This record gives sequence, C-alpha cells and structure tokens, in this order.
Amino acid sequence: MILEYVGISLIIIGLVYIFIIAMLARNNKNYPKEKRDELKKFAILIPARYESKVIEDLLISIFKQTKKVNMQDVFVIVESDDDPTVKIAKKYDVSVFVRKDLHLKSKGYALNEVVMYLCKENIYYEAYFILDADNILDKDFIFNMEKSYIDGYDIATGFRNFKNGNDSIIAACSGITFSFLNSNGNEVKSRQSRNITLSGTGLFIVGDLIKKWKCFPFHSLTEDYEMTLYSIENNLTSYYNKEAMFYDEQPVTYKNTLNQRIRWVKGYFDNRKIYIPKLRKKLKSNPNFGSVINEISGMRPYIIMIVGAILYILSQIINIVYNYSFDNFITFISLAKILLIVGLAYALFALMTLFVIKKDIDKLNLSKNMQFKTVLFSPLFFVTYVPCALKALFKKDVKWEKVEHIRRWNK
Repeated sequence: MILEYVGISLIIIGLVYIFIIAMLARNNKNYPKEKRDELKKFAILIPARYESKVIEDLLISIFKQTKKVNMQDVFVIVESDDDPTVKIAKKYDVSVFVRKDLHLKSKGYALNEVVMYLCKENIYYEAYFILDADNILDKDFIFNMEKSYIDGYDIATGFRNFKNGNDSIIAACSGITFSFLNSNGNEVKSRQSRNITLSGTGLFIVGDLIKKWKCFPFHSLTEDYEMTLYSIENNLTSYYNKEAMFYDEQPVTYKNTLNQRIRWVKGYFDNRKIYIPKLRKKLKSNPNFGSVINEISGMRPYIIMIVGAILYILSQIINIVYNYSFDNFITFISLAKILLIVGLAYALFALMTLFVIKKDIDKLNLSKNMQFKTVLFSPLFFVTYVPCALKALFKKDVKWEKVEHIRRWNK
C-alpha cells in the first residue's frame, strides 16, 4: 500500500514540477540585439564520409535553391580521395575537403577540421550552414533561413521533415521524435525568446562566432546538444524557423535506431555533467533565465513520473502475487489499476502524436496509412527510450558509429 502511495505521489510531483518549470521558463528576454543586412557570403558544410549513395540528391537541391548558392562555398568533407563521394561532388563543382586527423571519429571533429583549415587560410563567411549528406533541401530553405539571419539570430534551425517516413513504422516513429522536439518544444521556446534545442543538421551558425572560436568546438557524442548548452550558457540567440524545410533520412530498423539513441542518451548525460554546474551559477539577473531554468530541469520531472509509474505498477504486482488468486477481488482491482495507468500513458502519447501530425499535416511527408500507424505505435517506440537510457548509463564504451544512408529522393 505504501509503495502505491509513493508511486502516485511521484507522478503528481512530476506533473507539478513540469507546470512550475513551464511558468518560470516564460521569464526570458534573450532577444537579438540588432538586425543584419542581406546574407551575401555563406558556406555550407557537409560531413560526407562514404555517402555516395545519397550526396547527389542533396547537391542538386542546393543547386536549385531560390537563394543562389556559390557551389565553391559548399564543402563536402570526406576521409579519402578514393571515396566515390568525391567524384560526385566534383561533378557539381563543390569544394572537397579531405580529412587528415582520422583518429578523431565524430561529426564534430570533421566540422572542426574544415573550419580550422578555413580560418588558417583566412577565409571567413557571414554564416555557416551545417547539413548531413542524406538531407534534401526545400527550394526555399536558404531563402527562409536568411530571414532568421537578418533578424539577428546567432543560430537557427529549420523544419525537419521525413525523407523516408513511409518506408517503415520505425522510420516514421523515429522521425516523429523530431516533430515533438520542434512543434512541442522549439516553437514555444522561440516565441518566448528561449534557446531552442538543436538536432545536428539543417542549421546555421553566424560567422562572428566561428571567427571568435577559430574552430568548431563541439566534439562530444552529441555535438548538437553540446552546442545547445553552450548557447544557453553564453546567452546566444537561437530560433526555430518552421518555414525553412529540409528532409532527413530516418533509420528503418530497430537495431539502427537503438544504436543511434543509445549514443544520444549517453551524450545527453555526458554534456549535462559538464554544463549544468555552469548554468546553475548563471541563474541570477540573467536575460536567458527561462532557458537556464528549463535546461537545469531537463528530463528530471519525466524521470520522476516514470519511476512513480513503475513503483505504482510494482505495488499492484505485489498485491497480485500476495493474494495469488485471479478469483480474488483485490487481484481484480490490482489488474484494473495496472491496465488503467498503462492505458492512460498509452493514450496520452498517442494523442500527443496525433496532435503533432495534425498540426503539421500539410508539411509532413507521411501517407495517411502511415500517419494512422504512427499514432498507434509511437507510444511503444517512446517506451523503448527506457532500455536505451539504461544501456547508455551502464555501457562504458559508447562510440560514434556510422549510420549507412541509402535512400534516394523520389518525392
């Protein structure tokens, strides 16, 4: 009985925690200081190690941008001249950068090497776009992102759509994770002048920051989340531009998404160990208070609620085992309570998924049939973050592993 009350109490505490943080996070005044002129000189950086199966579609989409791109300012980053990606890149007259420090394995190190080379050559740009080789840009992507640059933002990211969401339910559910991040998170954060959560690609960094760093200083397992925390700590301004659309390939098998998410979770906790103590010192008189308090909170209220739900279910299982009879009324009540809390959790996630899909239904590259499947299966997909988190916490050697991209663009 005590365990049941503890579980219910933790669920309530988690809900109250979320409400309080949501109210406090509104207190944010971290706006851009001044507007900029039109974007004239910008670079596009594309880590593309053995990405010959997908790189051409991206380069075509860059070439077809309504905001004209100087293809020489597109840098395709490879690890060998023998990479078939090189031949395709040269066909589109882009710049090919061959890495030398191959013992440093991560996207962050690839970006760092090309940025350090450009700085050494005294080549600077007004903005640096970061894309993945499997991305496809909507024809107005850079045109729309330029608006965020002109508005004065230091960092901005676009609307991440699904390149292959209809290939499998895993791909659809994986992609909907980013829709949650943007529609339920970044859109609200942008309205409240808070720092958005970056997701690795489809973004730009203003050139003044690169000139200051003279490198790309984010090299962790999740360089995007590291950059998110850095931007909060240093009061940089960031924005979610939902009009700037790009498409991204999602993993189609559970094994691939499992490996990917273990790395994300591991990187999440590693970066928080470094940055959260710094953020706690920046709470007072901070124009970015809302971003700081929101990030210090992190996933804590949700973890509290999950622990509460597990304890509640465990208490009911103990009741069933103790009474040891399915004819017993207490057993019936305990089973009903388990079904109720599981059903409520399932319904909540399904409704949230439905809300996200309906909100962006005119944009999302999902068939009606896959939309229906995603609403049904997304709660189960989100539950699998629990074993991902456990593996990330107890697995010591989590490394950056290449995810093979093969999906051509046939929209």
